[in-house]
Amino acid sequence: MAAASSLLSEDQFLCSICLDVFTDPVTIPCGHNFCKTCITEHWNINVQCLCPMCKELFDRRPEVRVNTFISEMAAQFRKSVQKKTSRSSEKQHAKPGDVMCDICTETKLKALKSCLVCLASYCETHLELHQKVTAMTRHKLIDPVENLESRMCKKHVRPLELFCKNDQICVCQFCTESDHKHHHTVPLIEEYEGKKAKLDKTKAEVQQMIQERRLKIEQIKRSVKLSKEDADRETADSVQVFTALIQSVERSLAQLIEIIEEKQKTTEKQAEGFITELEEEISELMKRSTEMEQLSHTEDHLQLLQSFSSLNTVPPIKDWTDVSVHSSCEGTVTKAVAQLEETLQKETERLCVHVELKKVQLYAVDVTLDPDTANPYLILSDDGKQVSHGNVRQNVPGSPKRFYCYSVLGKQGFSSGRFYYEIQVKGKTCWSLGVVRESISRTGNIERTPNNGCWSVCLTKEKGYKVDGLSVNLSLKSKLQKVGVFVDYEEGLVSFYDVDAAALIYSFIGCKFTERLYPYFNPFSNSGGKNSTPLIICSIHHTD
Repeated sequence: MAAASSLLSEDQFLCSICLDVFTDPVTIPCGHNFCKTCITEHWNINVQCLCPMCKELFDRRPEVRVNTFISEMAAQFRKSVQKKTSRSSEKQHAKPGDVMCDICTETKLKALKSCLVCLASYCETHLELHQKVTAMTRHKLIDPVENLESRMCKKHVRPLELFCKNDQICVCQFCTESDHKHHHTVPLIEEYEGKKAKLDKTKAEVQQMIQERRLKIEQIKRSVKLSKEDADRETADSVQVFTALIQSVERSLAQLIEIIEEKQKTTEKQAEGFITELEEEISELMKRSTEMEQLSHTEDHLQLLQSFSSLNTVPPIKDWTDVSVHSSCEGTVTKAVAQLEETLQKETERLCVHVELKKVQLYAVDVTLDPDTANPYLILSDDGKQVSHGNVRQNVPGSPKRFYCYSVLGKQGFSSGRFYYEIQVKGKTCWSLGVVRESISRTGNIERTPNNGCWSVCLTKEKGYKVDGLSVNLSLKSKLQKVGVFVDYEEGLVSFYDVDAAALIYSFIGCKFTERLYPYFNPFSNSGGKNSTPLIICSIHHTD
């Protein structure tokens, strides 16, 4: 019998209804064979009694009996199939997440293909059997998927092969002849490519949002660190100022420190809240990104289209563009000291300016002179740190950046943040220095005023120390030896300090900076040698 079974093709032992080896095979009048249970259930379901293979119609239900010959042959064949299956089962066992074979009755094996006609998935062995049945060779096979029923039109029981652009749903061929007759329909693959392109674009946007929020977290962390440093400096300065005052203000010192610490805690708490919220948004965006990543790599047209609407949107998130953490401690010392008793005011102001100068010196920058901007009569040192007026015009190339008046700019420009530098003016009888905006006129004798883009102070023979462009004379206790210039771009602040006396000379406040700012130097004419001493850009030495 085993020899005989080897002479027969494998599809002769398969029931065309269940696609498995015959179980209790019966032969119906037309000559075709089926499992007894399969043909019985088929006739129970259908009103007409006909053969599933050749469609021959019977007037009445035939009486069927088990064909013992075919049953024995099928049993022998089943054993051979089981041996073959056992040899490959180790490699084909379905794992979590795999699509399982719908035909396997015992150990479920991993499906290799799914049939859109049979609405079933097949492992390697059962796929071979499916392909051997002549009537099923034209069935459409796809990569294994679950829920095959969802791929069929519920109305026409036909594969969903088209996409209706009017109603944005998947339809079958029959739908285009009925409910969607005059609608614009395209093949699934065409709509799949378009939706996949949009999904990839949205996925890129989500990735960008994730990156922006990660950068915002780093920005907040840096802000917290700077805030902590500011708080530490404020605390140290407070101790220094109040220690120098009489015992009666020690209580104010303790209160001030407490305020600073509380403000810092508030800043840190606010930052922690921002970070937590950002991390939650990142988590949500990453989850959405993962889902879109998985969907963007699927070759399953229907799955992408059915999931597109729910995934091709960005989760509702907060706009973090204007969210930031700022130090809340700046200026705490000055404000607290201003409330002290009038008898301590002068000493307090002196100590506060001393502390303030130490703080602005932390923003010191290295400034060198730009020879391309220097008036031809100015002499610059080789290291770019000194400038003085000479009696002879220098042979220099023409440049639209060069000043007609006795002026020169620093090479370094600033369009944000804070910066500080110091200039030695010792021995000079006339000078002007400060900062100017980039677009300031370089032709003619420029008008050194804030309206013209120049914020500077000067020393002249006629009026002594004064503010350029304003009717403000500066009353100084001693002659200036070294001037410090501090700029806070965002705050619109330009301050000048007497470095040796640790005193504030003057401050421009409420300035509206919209351009890059450059350090400005004007040594004035040497006046026959009386003002030949150069302006010198100094290395910063912090005050004690």
